[in-house]
Amino acid sequence: MSKKNHSNVNESTNGTDLTSTDAIRRQMRLGAFLMTPGHHVAAWRYPDAEATGVLDFRFYKQLAQTAERGKFDMVFLADGYAVAERFPEALEQTVNVRPEPFTLLSALSSVTERIGLAGTVSTTYNEPFHVARKFASLDYISSGRAAWNVVTSGSDAEARNFNLEKHVQHDLRYERAEEFVDVVRKLWDSWDDGALLYDKASARFADRSKVTPINHKGKFFSVRGPLNVARPIQGHPVVIQAGASEPGKELAARTAEVIFTAWQTLEEAQRFYADVKGRMAKYGRKPEELKIMPGVFPIIGRTEEEAAEKKALFEQLIPEQAGVALLSGLISFDLSPYPVDGPLPELPHLSQINGVKSRFQLLKDLADREQLTIRQLYQRIAGARGHREIIGTPAQIADQLQEWFENGAADGFNIMPPYLPGGLEDFVDLVVPELQRRGLFREEYEGRTLRENLGLQRPKAHSRILKAASAVKVAE
Repeated sequence: MSKKNHSNVNESTNGTDLTSTDAIRRQMRLGAFLMTPGHHVAAWRYPDAEATGVLDFRFYKQLAQTAERGKFDMVFLADGYAVAERFPEALEQTVNVRPEPFTLLSALSSVTERIGLAGTVSTTYNEPFHVARKFASLDYISSGRAAWNVVTSGSDAEARNFNLEKHVQHDLRYERAEEFVDVVRKLWDSWDDGALLYDKASARFADRSKVTPINHKGKFFSVRGPLNVARPIQGHPVVIQAGASEPGKELAARTAEVIFTAWQTLEEAQRFYADVKGRMAKYGRKPEELKIMPGVFPIIGRTEEEAAEKKALFEQLIPEQAGVALLSGLISFDLSPYPVDGPLPELPHLSQINGVKSRFQLLKDLADREQLTIRQLYQRIAGARGHREIIGTPAQIADQLQEWFENGAADGFNIMPPYLPGGLEDFVDLVVPELQRRGLFREEYEGRTLRENLGLQRPKAHSRILKAASAVKVAE
């Protein structure tokens, strides 16, 4: 942590010194959310975006190394299991291709050294053994930098790629997800630390007393185990969660170590932060064991005028049909029959939504609060997609991050560059030095694993619990 005097805050804070002594005892966490060629729905049309790099490893290598140069905690890859085919315009006018996360993150591990490697994998359309094995392997390949973003999938289009006609109901998805995460963690713990001996003289490669079947039998899964990969370097790869519904918050309080979330206002973010951290005690967890990192979409200019010009250009580049299709997908309701310059129509009750409930409520609240038309709403969310959009100079961007960080709304942020590579380079070259000057962000990595850099403890193996469970099953 920097020992500099950080009392000189930029004038854009209106004379308020936001860098209190208490605040610089903790460091901001940063993730680089790599949606190529940028988070804005029209990013591929932006003049400086590398639109042809979406499936090019060299492009991702450049981005990961840029984020590592900026001392980011992790790069993060979202994922889904279907193209946006519900609206033809979405397929034609937006980017619908992306590499599979395990493959890409494994490759990126060989060209980076310290930055964490986080990938999205759904609990709805996978099996726990596969996921446990792949993330354990990634943790070894990367020397302890793997992280799993746990999602439950959100669309009928995905269901139809996995032998279903309709998407699994929301509450059932989360019930399955809870058991899924439990099984994965048991599998990671099915080998004790030190189980591999490599003892040539005694012909003992492993200590079998430190390898235990998990014998899990639950509502959704029956898994004997043990895993055929030894306990990961981090004990468990870091577990990330993104839900903000009631089941999502409960799952996060019990299982997550990082939360990616979306909020528009400081007050909303503060309520969520206090709510989720307040639920942790009943699961025997402390608030510091969970890092809450809201998504932030920054449009950075060296002057306010330059930032405003970038914002205006992005809005001009949005094809109308693509904007309507994006908004329709986010709220799980088809808006294409309605006048684009009129208000949102009467929407279903939240209980009737089987997509991402938290995003539906957030966008409905935004439209109601600011009386936005359909066009105005899709322009507002075409970049941030429901996350917070911040516009301005590097100092102004840092001010806004600092306000949330120091006022009980965030432990850090998932940065969503509007276009790539320039949007990430601007943040690393212009905003990160400002955060470092204020003592809010590291100047060097604290450790070699993602857990060390996030300030998270390495979990102890639950080997005794597994052995007890195994003994019971054998006795039966």
